[in-house]
Amino acid sequence: MRVVSTKEAPAAIGPYSQGIVVNNLFYSSGQIPLTPEGSMIEGDVVEQTHQVFRNLQAVLLEAGATFETVVKATVFIKDMNDFGAINEVYGEYFSNHKPARSCVEVARLPKDAQVEIEVIALVK
Repeated sequence: MRVVSTKEAPAAIGPYSQGIVVNNLFYSSGQIPLTPEGSMIEGDVVEQTHQVFRNLQAVLLEAGATFETVVKATVFIKDMNDFGAINEVYGEYFSNHKPARSCVEVARLPKDAQVEIEVIALVK
């Protein structure tokens, strides 16, 4: 087991890591729209979703994985009415490669984020 940690994504805001690699699989913690410095992105759900994907890209890279090796994504959204906007951004990062996915609306996310995404990916 290997702990994944990069300064290119926000540090964990609790007693957990940015991700863990076990054998050839990477399990990310949920990424919310924080900058690597820890500031919340102000803006709409589209801007927040892009920041979440920048964070995911950073932890994937550190783990030795890419968006192309993601096998499962879980998307947590604050308001299901934002599904279309989030899905539009999601499709920019997963255009040809489409991993399995779950999407659920939740009552509240850390730091009142509008979106949080976690992934499981194969490590090269």
